[in-house]
Amino acid sequence: MASDIVVDVWFADYPFQTNQGEPFLQPLRVLAAAFEARHPGCRIRVRGVDFWTMTHEVSEAVKRGDAPDVAGYYASDTRMALDTRTLQGLPRYVSVTEAIAGRTSVLGEPVLLGDLEPAVRDYYTVAGDLPCVPLSATTTVLYSNMTLLRGAGLSEPPRTWRELRTASAAAGVTWANHGWLFQQAVAAQGGLLADGDNGRSGTARTVDLAGPEMLAWVEFWRNLHADGLFHYSGTIEDWEGGFRAFAGGEVAFLVDSSKAAGDLVGIGREAGFEVAVSDVPRNEHARYAGNFISGDALWLADGPDRVKRDLALAFMLSLLRPEAVAEWQRSNGFLPVTRAGQQALEDEGWFAAHAHERAALAQLRRSDRSPAALGPVVGGLMRIDEVLAAAMHDVLVAGADPAERFAAATVAAQRILDEHTASTVD
Repeated sequence: MASDIVVDVWFADYPFQTNQGEPFLQPLRVLAAAFEARHPGCRIRVRGVDFWTMTHEVSEAVKRGDAPDVAGYYASDTRMALDTRTLQGLPRYVSVTEAIAGRTSVLGEPVLLGDLEPAVRDYYTVAGDLPCVPLSATTTVLYSNMTLLRGAGLSEPPRTWRELRTASAAAGVTWANHGWLFQQAVAAQGGLLADGDNGRSGTARTVDLAGPEMLAWVEFWRNLHADGLFHYSGTIEDWEGGFRAFAGGEVAFLVDSSKAAGDLVGIGREAGFEVAVSDVPRNEHARYAGNFISGDALWLADGPDRVKRDLALAFMLSLLRPEAVAEWQRSNGFLPVTRAGQQALEDEGWFAAHAHERAALAQLRRSDRSPAALGPVVGGLMRIDEVLAAAMHDVLVAGADPAERFAAATVAAQRILDEHTASTVD
């Protein structure tokens, strides 16, 4: 109705269907309608925006004066969200911690931030403040074709790099040449990619892509490839190529997102092989620190209209209701981000029927949640991911020296960070 208060919400959209064959955002549209029913006089206007272009779309909307009240940012864009400014040079988003202001509910919607899975909450916590509401979460896990493994005399998935190398000699391994996996490998070894405690205690001003943890990972990967144990499609960021190689039985191991667990387990079942989901193998020479999440979080636009801002905040919080968290997991395979949501799934027998969904949560809980284990919060991180992948491609395909090539990658990444820093207002 014309008298309704309209809250514009932009969700990051992806080219996936739900497990029920519906458009990716359909469950959120249903949840928005349920919120409207609980809050007469409020209309949630949902728009899907490609996650690749969200930061650009929001920036352009700010210039036009029609930016959304709530925007969903990909995890790698956390620093971009923190640094987004209005035309007046003020922060575009207000911290949800500040906006909640100690309340236990907002317009009847319970504040459940304290119930967030700790590794999820801590990923987005910067300098002690939680600026946004986590929505989607995923992490890296290892998928193993247990039928192939048993045929090779192996009874369980590998747990370390050494074990993975030994097992791959019989069956092969693959993963995408993508920056997120470099970040995960460095984090697992307790390494930092940026100053300011990975950008978590202060804004990161320098990056290092050639530290000992990075080079240990690159050397391990290069040696696998050189010895014919690693399947590389030759294409940067080729997630689909690795997925197909594993699904087709060309390799026995795949490191990929936990979101793919349901698909890969189902594909294996149909093809006649058993898929196990387990922790990503660790460097046996380093103390394990942890693996971190990716996904999306919702950011609340600041503004003088506190009624509208509270409605927007209440809607964001409503997506942490146990039933909403459980539905998002059932629909799209994301990790349930709250303990109550996990319990709701447990109570209905979901985890008993989908035991493979437990592995990623168990791995997250083994994290020490240090700045290293939580991963970097760095400006231009998605562009830096491209720099990492290009460097590794040269190592694998052109025989580039790892130390020299990743030192050059550091120079390129520093330029990206400097450009970002120069474009923001402290």
